[in-house]
Formats: sequence, C-alpha cells, structure tokens
Amino acid sequence: MRIAICDDCMEDIRTLKSFLGRHEVSVYSGADKFLEDIEEKNILYDLYLIDIYLDGGAGDADYMEEPGMNGIELARRLREHNEEAAICFVSASDDFYREAYDLYAVQYLIKPVQKEAIEQLLEKVSKNLVRKKEQKLSFQYRGQSGKIPYGKILYIMSREHTLSIHCTDGTVQECRGKLSELAMRICGEIFMRCHQSVLVNMYYVDNLKGAELTVAGQSLPVSRRYYADVKKRYQEILFEEVD
Repeated sequence: MRIAICDDCMEDIRTLKSFLGRHEVSVYSGADKFLEDIEEKNILYDLYLIDIYLDGGAGDADYMEEPGMNGIELARRLREHNEEAAICFVSASDDFYREAYDLYAVQYLIKPVQKEAIEQLLEKVSKNLVRKKEQKLSFQYRGQSGKIPYGKILYIMSREHTLSIHCTDGTVQECRGKLSELAMRICGEIFMRCHQSVLVNMYYVDNLKGAELTVAGQSLPVSRRYYADVKKRYQEILFEEVD
C-alpha cells in the first residue's frame, strides 16, 4: 500500500512509520510540497495521513507559497483533485470531527496514535481497495453504452481520440475519449499509465524487462517518464502475491 504522511512533527512521523511496517511511505513536513506532488505531478497514494495542526510548510523552506494552511484546508484541496482519496486525520484534539465528516475521512485518530488503531485503519483501507477492484468502467460508442469490470481489462490504448479497451476474453471494446482524462479517473492502485498512449492493469503484468511490459503475451512500451512509478508498483504487487 502506498501511504503519504503529512505532519510537521518528526517524532510523530517516526511513530507512524514504525507502525506502517513494509508499506511504502512518503513523508511531507509541510503542505506546499505535498500539494505540488498531488496537483502538478499527479502522484497518487492509497492512504493519506494528515496532521490537522500543520504550520503551513515548516521544514520545506522552498515551498512557502501558502503559509497557514492547516490539515483541513489541505484535505479539501486533495479532495478536489482526487474524490476517492482515503484520508485519515491525525490530531492532538477532537475539535475537527465535523470537518472530517464533511470531507468523508475514513478515520480520525487522536495523538498519541496507538499501533492497534493504525492496524484497524490499514485493514479498513485494504478492504476498500479490494472493493475498488470490483468497479466497472463505463463507456459509450456509436449510440451504445456498457460497463466492463476493472478485473476484465488488461490494458487500454489510445489513438486519435479513440480508446481501445483490451479485455481478458480477447475482445476489444472501442469508445471515444481522451486517455489523459480517463487516467485521472481510474489510475492509482489498479491501473497505471506506462506510456503516453497506454494504460495498463498492473495486476495482469507478467513481466517487466527493460522498457517493456508483458501482459497476456502482448508487449507494451514503458516510457522513461513513467518507468520509475511502474517499476515500484510492479514490485509492490509481487510482494502482495508473496504475502
């Protein structure tokens, strides 16, 4: 699971990281670098642990564009960019339960955070991720509409605003659309962009060698821009299968 911690207290960060075990954790000590990665670089995480009492960027002197932004305001920005984000607030008080509820937070933890609470949170988010695998992709083409379960999609290719959805049963469904817009909707835990014109279901990747992915016997290109993220996710899934 990919997890982001946004907290300006290094002691609290170390505590949270110690509870997160083998999960991939990225740490942000202020709001501005966090927002740059989310909004400009489109970096997505499976879970966001956000401290409510941020100081607006302490520890990130190069990113002081929005001083005073607290965790609630940060979560609102995140929610605008990613409606499905799993947000957990971490706070020294319970004064912001209402705001957390309005932002559909999955949990609200009071410091000092206990290991058992983190374990329960991870279990809840993991179950939600499994349910996401059961989601369906809606499409329309030439007056027809339908839905394809994510689990039946191998990869999606784009050419001249036509999307070709390659499925596990060998069929190919076409529909009109932009790959960039589709990527914003579905990329994350299951799908990733491996090339300017390709989205791939990472759970069907059989091999990653050099600049190519192998999916159901088909070779797909991996561009330099996306290689590092694709490699990370591929390795994470290998560890999931071992567990």
